Amino acid sequence: MLLIFQGLGTPTNTAIQKYMNTKKVPQLFVATGATKFGDPKSFPWTMGWQPTYQTEGRIYAKYLLRNHPAAKIGVLYQNDDSGKDYLKGLKDGLGGKMQIVGEAPYEVSDPTVDSQMVLLKASGAEVFFNEASPKFAAQAIRKSAELDWKPVHLLASVSNSVGSVLRPAGVDNAKGILSAAYLKDPTDPTWRNDPATKEWEAFMDKYLPGGDKTSTFTVYGYLLAQTMVQVLKQCGDELTRENIMKQAASLDLELGMLLPGIRIKTGPDDYFPIEQMQMTRFNGEYTELFGPVLSGELGGT
Repeated sequence: MLLIFQGLGTPTNTAIQKYMNTKKVPQLFVATGATKFGDPKSFPWTMGWQPTYQTEGRIYAKYLLRNHPAAKIGVLYQNDDSGKDYLKGLKDGLGGKMQIVGEAPYEVSDPTVDSQMVLLKASGAEVFFNEASPKFAAQAIRKSAELDWKPVHLLASVSNSVGSVLRPAGVDNAKGILSAAYLKDPTDPTWRNDPATKEWEAFMDKYLPGGDKTSTFTVYGYLLAQTMVQVLKQCGDELTRENIMKQAASLDLELGMLLPGIRIKTGPDDYFPIEQMQMTRFNGEYTELFGPVLSGELGGT
């Protein structure tokens, strides 16, 4: 085996991380934003790709401190490494300057998050951080509407898909939801005549006819494939495990379906390819970008 590419999920990748590193097999561009997958000193054969959950949490903290500094915050989060990472990033970014009045974890085996939403509304939170996977995120959006609870609603980017989450949750229920993005939303008319978007559409028509062109998940897969292709190109004729990791750790790449100003950049001591995002707001049709590109690095702008 040369490598494993884009293994999905925090628990599944955690289960094999030590084994893959002991065997020196690249566990490359894992499909999770858990921070532990960017630790080259302890796990030099494992690398993530997307912004980490802590990175994203710090970006939301920056937004809240600038725009809602006196608000109380309630958080719904998945009770695993991913959810705890988001919460840590948010808390680190806030630095104790805003109050979190409610923390409601859920298990992936739970049928709904209705009870958690009732508790969070009762907490008096004026900001709701919806850190949930797509199924539960949509449930939370619907339940918030049922409860007539209208906080400032922040949605984790992993669930910020118009086609897969926001429309199923109900467009009226989801209108005004804030999130952050690092790739282009194909439903955003800003990119209607964008050359890179047209290339992506042509790729979809050729290789995935009938695929969902309203989902950012298909854009995500496309960008991942382009990144992997670049690593293989940089390897040249030296297609070894060692060289694959060396090249993966020496990327400086601009891809058309990433938002302007966001690059993929890695180094021998930097296993976090993407560390910037831009805030978005769902207007009922698509997620509008607003504000500057923000860095989620500690001390970043």
